[in-house]
Order: sequence, then structure tokens, then C-alpha cells
Amino acid sequence: MATDAQHAPPAPSARTLLPLVLPSLLIGVVASLVLLGVSELADLLEDVLWQTLPDALGIGRYSILWMIVVLTATGIAVGLVVLLVPGHAGPDPATTGLVDEPMAPGVLPGLLLAATLALAGGVSVGPENPITAANIALTYWLGRKIAPQSPTMVWVALGAAGTIGALFGTPVAAALVLSETLSSRPGPGSLWDKLFGPLIAAGAGGLTTVLISHPTFDLDLPGYHGTTWGDLLAALVIASAAALLGMAAVYCLPYAHTAFRTLRNPVLTLAAGGVVLGLLGALGGELTLFKGLDQVKTLAADPGGWSAGSFALMAVVKLAAVVVAAACGFRGGRIFPALFAGVSLGLCAHALVPAVPATLGVVCGALGVLLAVTRQGWLSLFTAAVLVADPNVLPLLCVATIPAWLLVTGRPLMQLKKDGTSLR
Repeated sequence: MATDAQHAPPAPSARTLLPLVLPSLLIGVVASLVLLGVSELADLLEDVLWQTLPDALGIGRYSILWMIVVLTATGIAVGLVVLLVPGHAGPDPATTGLVDEPMAPGVLPGLLLAATLALAGGVSVGPENPITAANIALTYWLGRKIAPQSPTMVWVALGAAGTIGALFGTPVAAALVLSETLSSRPGPGSLWDKLFGPLIAAGAGGLTTVLISHPTFDLDLPGYHGTTWGDLLAALVIASAAALLGMAAVYCLPYAHTAFRTLRNPVLTLAAGGVVLGLLGALGGELTLFKGLDQVKTLAADPGGWSAGSFALMAVVKLAAVVVAAACGFRGGRIFPALFAGVSLGLCAHALVPAVPATLGVVCGALGVLLAVTRQGWLSLFTAAVLVADPNVLPLLCVATIPAWLLVTGRPLMQLKKDGTSLR
């Protein structure tokens, strides 16, 4: 009797994988250029909004009045894009994840414009979701023209991998994210065969970003020298507390989404969101604005520069801002703002108990919040680890993942269904 293995399609060979090399390289380079282009435009507009204009008007760059004015104006501008531009800047961002089905190409101009405005205006969103969606859509559209019989997932994986590699400047993050997606995908071949093209795209995207902009996630914190029993306890407590804080934000999202959607008109909804974000910025200070990556470095440069209460306040305000931004319709991702909240919480632990190394607090705080917000285990572990150039923290991070993951797994995601209810 023939076995299933005898009837299974043959595993990919070098001859079948080789044609993926060139398109994967091109996709990675283009994905990085799209990311860098949007980021550069957002940075230029940010300088105008937060430096040139307030200086010309004689207003403090980050005064309470100016924060509320700029964020409200940003909400109105993004709302007009959603209302008037064809495609309405894509689907409701509260219902989207990092890697989704391809959008129609006609949606992309509005989506990228809305994302650029939000990034420049100080909204607590990152570029990852809209840029990944745009690159997936472009990759799928072009790929189907070149090879119309190819599976959709091939082009989705290449577009996503190129973008994630570009975001982090390395293909490792893309491999970890896609390993969770592709490991359960039906089809012949090992996981490495399935990751062959995406790894090339991620490598090309990462190298392009590194060669052009030289990004770094290393916070230059003090080195971590060996693990003690006290450090182990601290790692478990901090990661768990951070996961619980992140889950509080997750549970708040559907309620905030329902409240904002009562306004119905996207201009009103996003303007109201801008007002709330301006007030949150006034409460938490200027460091709680924007995507958070540069602001994280400011915090890490002076771990003793704020009190434990100030760090805790910034962590809570930042997560509240992430919830508001997603609920009212600002286009953007949640990874980098959540990272800021986790780092703030870790530095809060260090300020409360100086015996807890700042390095340990930062990586465990980031790990816990990211696990709750992204529900991507490998991505969370990787992102926390690259904050410090010290392999000594890895064993503690792996152990700290256990209770944090048990707290978040099976719970609602920070993503809603089309009807506004929580997604599990």
C-alpha cells in the first residue's frame, strides 16, 4: 500500500529555489527604500511642525498648547485623508496586524500619506504596519503579473520579510516572525526551504537600510556581568508586571474603539483622538510623543534622570497613547511605542530597587510589554535582546518569557474583528 509520503509533492531543490534569488533581492531593496523614503519625509515634516513653526511663532516647541494644537491638527489632516483620498487610507488600523492579506494598490497613496502625517505629528505609532502593508501590496501586485500561478503567500512572505529586515537592519527578525507563520503552512520542504526567499529579501532589505541610514537598537546601557538569584527573581517579576500592563492596554482597546466610533465621521474621530493624544502628551511629557525609538535612547542615556514615579507615568501614558491612536484611526504600528513603554517600566524597577541592574530591567520590561501587545514570541525576545549588546542577558530573558507568556497566551489580541470585538 502506498504511503502518504510516496504521494507527497517533492521537496524544493536548488533548481526550484534559484529563480527566487533575484526577485527576492529586488523586493528587499525596494521595501527598504519605501521605508526610508516615508521615514525621511516624516522627519522633514516633523522638523517643520516641531521646530520651524513654533520658533517662528515664538511658542515653546513642546509647550502644552503646541502639543495639543499640533496633534489635533494632525488628527484633522489624517481624517481628511481617510475621508477624501481614494481607498480611505486602508482598513481600520485597530483591525489590522503586522502581516495581513494584500491590499489593493490604489489604497497605498492614502495609507502612506496618513502614516507620514501621523509619524510627523507626534502620534504614538510606528511605521511598521503601514509600510509592511504597502510593501506586501506592491510585491503581490507585481508578483502576480510576473508569475500569476504562484501562491499568494509567496509574495506576502517576501514583502513582509523585506520590510521587517529593513526595519531592524537584519534578516534575523524577519526569520523569527515568519517562522511562526510559515511553520504551519502546508507544502513540501523544510522550514528552511520555505524561508529561503524571505531570508534573501530580509537580508537585502536589512543591508540596504544599514548602508544608507546605519540604524542601531543598542541603548549603550552598562554591561550585565553574570546572573544572581536576585536577578532571576527580578527578571520574572518585571517581565510579568510588564505583560500585565500590556494586557491592560489590550483590554482597553475595544472600549476606546467603541467610544471613538460614536463620532462616525473620520475627521471628527481623528480630531478627537488628536486632542486626547495632546492631553496625554501634556501629562507624560514630550518623550511620550512620536514612535518612541529615539526617545528610548534618551531615557537609557540617563537611567537616574527621572524618579520611579516619572518612569511609571511615562509607561502608562505611552500605552494609553497607543490605545487611543489605534482606536481613533491613526495609521501606524504598535511595536516601537510599546517598546518605549516597556523600557520605561524597566527603568522604573531599577529606580525603585537600585540593586536591579538597569540593563536587566530594560530588557525584561520590553519583553513583557511586547509579548502582550504583539503576541509574537520570537519577535519580542529578539527585540528585547538587541537593546543591549550583551549575551549574558539571554538566559534570563528566555526564563522570564515563561511566566509572561503564560499570562498573555489565549487572551485577546491587540487587534479587533471587523465588528469591533476582540480577536483571539
